[in-house]
Amino acid sequence: MINHRIAARSGKRFGAGGLSAQGFRRPLKWSTIFPTVFRRPLDAKGCLKLPETISIRRINVKFSTKAETLQAQQAGAQLFVCTEAAQLNHPTVLALLSSLEEGQNFTDTKIPTDNGLQAIAVARLEKTDRVALNKAAAEAAKWAQNQETVNVDVHAFEEAQAAAVAEAFAIAFGNAAYRFDRYKKEAKPAKFSQAVFHTAYEAAVKEALRVAEAQVYGQSLCRDLGNAAPNECTPEFLARTAKAEAEKLGAHAKIIEKDYIRENMGSFWSVAKGSVEDPYLVELSYFGATDKEAAPVVLVGKGITFDTGGISLKPGLNMDEMKFDMCGAATVISTFCAAVKLQLPINLVAVVATCENMPSGAANKPGDVVKSMKGLTIEVLNTDAEGRLILCDALTYAGQFKPKAVIDVATLTGACIIALGHDVSGVMGNNQDLVDSLLAASRNVDDKAWQLPLFETYKDQLKSNFADIPNIGTPGAGTITAATFLSYFTEDYPWAHLDIAGTAWKSGSEKGATGRPVPLLLNYLRHL
Repeated sequence: MINHRIAARSGKRFGAGGLSAQGFRRPLKWSTIFPTVFRRPLDAKGCLKLPETISIRRINVKFSTKAETLQAQQAGAQLFVCTEAAQLNHPTVLALLSSLEEGQNFTDTKIPTDNGLQAIAVARLEKTDRVALNKAAAEAAKWAQNQETVNVDVHAFEEAQAAAVAEAFAIAFGNAAYRFDRYKKEAKPAKFSQAVFHTAYEAAVKEALRVAEAQVYGQSLCRDLGNAAPNECTPEFLARTAKAEAEKLGAHAKIIEKDYIRENMGSFWSVAKGSVEDPYLVELSYFGATDKEAAPVVLVGKGITFDTGGISLKPGLNMDEMKFDMCGAATVISTFCAAVKLQLPINLVAVVATCENMPSGAANKPGDVVKSMKGLTIEVLNTDAEGRLILCDALTYAGQFKPKAVIDVATLTGACIIALGHDVSGVMGNNQDLVDSLLAASRNVDDKAWQLPLFETYKDQLKSNFADIPNIGTPGAGTITAATFLSYFTEDYPWAHLDIAGTAWKSGSEKGATGRPVPLLLNYLRHL
């Protein structure tokens, strides 16, 4: 990924310096991801000793329902969700509601009881769309993290809205409870462990909570993979973790190793050969539709587990964040697993291409010409535009499934951050119905996305004197020309591209993977 996030901070477009091919890593074996407690010794070389097993830790949060109205003497913290005071008759809650100023959604207090102080809160929804729900739920989730058990009263809502409220609040509670402390000496888990939703519509709310649990699971897995250190989350680690997690859920998994990639996927191999770490192609499959032969949806993910930029070396400042360059792969793996967990009635395939992009004597050089799996030759003008070089072969590989639709997900261009910022993913594609479905899903869950054009005229920016196409275009519209490059390899099926360079992780004090766009993709799959 040509990373404008790094370039903007450093004041340089491309960096230079004495970083060797081995300067970014300590060779480690793949291991477990997200263990319950991380207390591991170092070996003689100072490397972490990692066991050869995989164990995904589930966030220890439980969601359940009760048909009864929330009672004052109910043990645990109490949260009342409503749109107006007339829906409630609890005196303390009514007093809290009256204290809310215009624009405020949430407030809380503590009252004395026979068992000590009891936490009581109210969330007032001025609107009931997903944006308003998520905003109120996020505020409530911060409060909930200081409680062990939270009883949530949603009796103020009819069936469909009660389910929507429960889903949004459960997702917010679960995501707020996420911690990534596996490398720290002392773990600090969230206090919150349980939410009980009180409703007159138990069946609908239970189904909503089932969806919420799957999404929280998917986002947590995605965040785990993204947050893992690059000396642990190597291509092999990513491949084996994906296989183990998919098989644990009953799906089929296949790992294709470097010999096949070297012989058949020349563009992918050109990136991978610069690293001492072997590349892998991961294929996960699940056939949940009544017709097992029906065309599947195929998700394709970019899995660059560390991106130095290669010979077109990135600047050193914030290069640590290039461990997040595999968040497209993490999204695809996690969405696939969440869909399988929900037992969706669809046929689904996930394809992940994973390797490192490193500078070495074997690495791609600017000016190299490589041959893709499709047969098109590519002039490598910039080795930091490597994501499209591995994706083009993965997209060609996806064609063998005769797919209903193909959606690729990648932290592909820093230009997407310049165009859309850090809150909105870019969407492009060759099929407007598919793009519209993804945009509808983004609105359904408030996982923001925006369509950018893919006019034929953008192909004029991809001309090479020495190959069929170059791997970067002329200046301008960098996100679009990257997608235009991919469009040469997706002509045989409906295809959409999600550029998540701005949304896959956060920087600064909240640095870490976000788990996006798992919500968008899972909602899309649920509504097929």
